[in-house]
Amino acid sequence: MNARYLPYVMILPVTLFLCVFFIYPFVLVAQQAFSVDGSWSLANFQEVVGYWKFPISMKNTLLLALAVVPVQVILALTMATMVTKMKTGRDIVLYIWTIPLGISDLAAGIIWLAIFEQSGFLNSMMHGLGMVDRPVNFLTYQNPGIVFLAIALAEIWRATAIMLVILVAGMGLIPKEYYEAAEVFGASPWKRFLRITLPMLRPSLQTALILRVILAFEIFAVVQALGGTLFPVLMGSVYEYQFDLLNSGAAAAIALIILVISIGFTLLILRALRVPKGATI
Repeated sequence: MNARYLPYVMILPVTLFLCVFFIYPFVLVAQQAFSVDGSWSLANFQEVVGYWKFPISMKNTLLLALAVVPVQVILALTMATMVTKMKTGRDIVLYIWTIPLGISDLAAGIIWLAIFEQSGFLNSMMHGLGMVDRPVNFLTYQNPGIVFLAIALAEIWRATAIMLVILVAGMGLIPKEYYEAAEVFGASPWKRFLRITLPMLRPSLQTALILRVILAFEIFAVVQALGGTLFPVLMGSVYEYQFDLLNSGAAAAIALIILVISIGFTLLILRALRVPKGATI
């Protein structure tokens, strides 16, 4: 076989997999979204955008992403820096910090529900400290801020490890000679982080941010466990249209809206963290 065609042969299985399990289902979803009674129409999009819950779901999804992702970036960078500098016990600490990766979204929501519910850990602790006389129901429509906080904390706890793993791998590829040279010239740890770590980590940070932002717009199970109908999000609307209202066209329309939003933010991240030509880390 000609060596020129070898790369194309190597990627052929992955290409076929994507065509069968991504492109084909995407085409079917697009057909559902843009068709009504067998004819092309924007009626499904008009229906979902005109629904009174859509602006609330959009706002909640965006606010949650804006609140969670920056905190996760800071935490992941801090944790990755600590792990990289460890001489002993590095693998154990990294393993402990990545345990939430093995927990499903719904299980993570239920764990944090056990903390915030009336008979949960938080009420027990507050009662033991004499802060309350009776259990407090935190997750109600009267406490929207606490519902938002509970969902944000659960999502930060569950998904920060995704970024951590990517950033640790990226930091491991930065040549140590750069740090040694900077230290010789008297650069402080903070300057070494700003002038060496962050620029060299840009490709890994770009990948981690894109993955995390996309997943942030797809949040569903954690919200259902902690907020339910008190905190509507876009993916919740997809579920509601598909299984409660039995309207596949409208569900497909919202799914495409989520896709467009994810692509838009991905392009913003790619532009903001543009990787220079020739960068390999």
